[in-house]
Amino acid sequence: MLMQLNNKLKWPSLTIMLVLMLSLVLSGCNSGTDTPSASGGGDAQAKGTIEQIKDRGKLIAGVKYDTKLFGLKDPASGDVEGFDIDIAKALAKQILGDETKVELKEVTSKTRIPMLQNGDIDIIIATMTITDERKEQVDFSDVYFEAGQSLLVKNDSDITGLESLDGVKVLAVKGSTSAQNIREKAPKADVLEFDNYQDAFTALKAGKGEALTTDNIILIGMQQTDNNYKLVGGNFTSEPYGMAIRKGDTAFVEEVNKMLKELKDSGEYDTLHEKWLGSKPE
Repeated sequence: MLMQLNNKLKWPSLTIMLVLMLSLVLSGCNSGTDTPSASGGGDAQAKGTIEQIKDRGKLIAGVKYDTKLFGLKDPASGDVEGFDIDIAKALAKQILGDETKVELKEVTSKTRIPMLQNGDIDIIIATMTITDERKEQVDFSDVYFEAGQSLLVKNDSDITGLESLDGVKVLAVKGSTSAQNIREKAPKADVLEFDNYQDAFTALKAGKGEALTTDNIILIGMQQTDNNYKLVGGNFTSEPYGMAIRKGDTAFVEEVNKMLKELKDSGEYDTLHEKWLGSKPE
């Protein structure tokens, strides 16, 4: 009778012990699986852009491939050259001590912010105008170039400026401030948008529009490749260019601004400006 009673008391105790041991084993497995993953993700997210650049040993800059003077790819050599490209090299030298440690990735006005936010590039150096709307998505460096929007037309065109654009097909680039501005300043114009400047200029030469609008310095680059075109209407906007950085990365913004200041203080900025744009900045 006593033995039977002891057996009855032991079984519940053993069951409880087994449940507790199983819980401990499962808890240990879960913590072993989840903790490193969470910690690893946190470490990666906590790293600023400068640290990521140093870890990989190169700067990844988003630049234009179709914009003469600022970023243009030579189809024969594959080299990309321009004012923005030399600024990217100067930044690589600032961070890594070697201007060749830079990878150039093509962006367009439409793709550049998503590519930055997705981590495909470290910085946008691509004729990007600083606007309040864009400041909601990215942080900007100090202004590194001042442009103004204008119009490019054939030499024999009757178009003289904004007042001539009623009912006129005007070509622009998707995602650009130029497309927004022309709709505001010439509401009766018929605006057609293209993926990039090369496509827009090709369309103009094919007669798909009567004028092309963007920043004056970009239009000058187009005009240099084909002297059958001229700029008209003067500059009807102010387009301050800045380099775009992921939102909240204050340390990288400060590093980029430091590089810009040193370029200007040393006179190298003036040299690059004259090399690509024909004159020293005013």
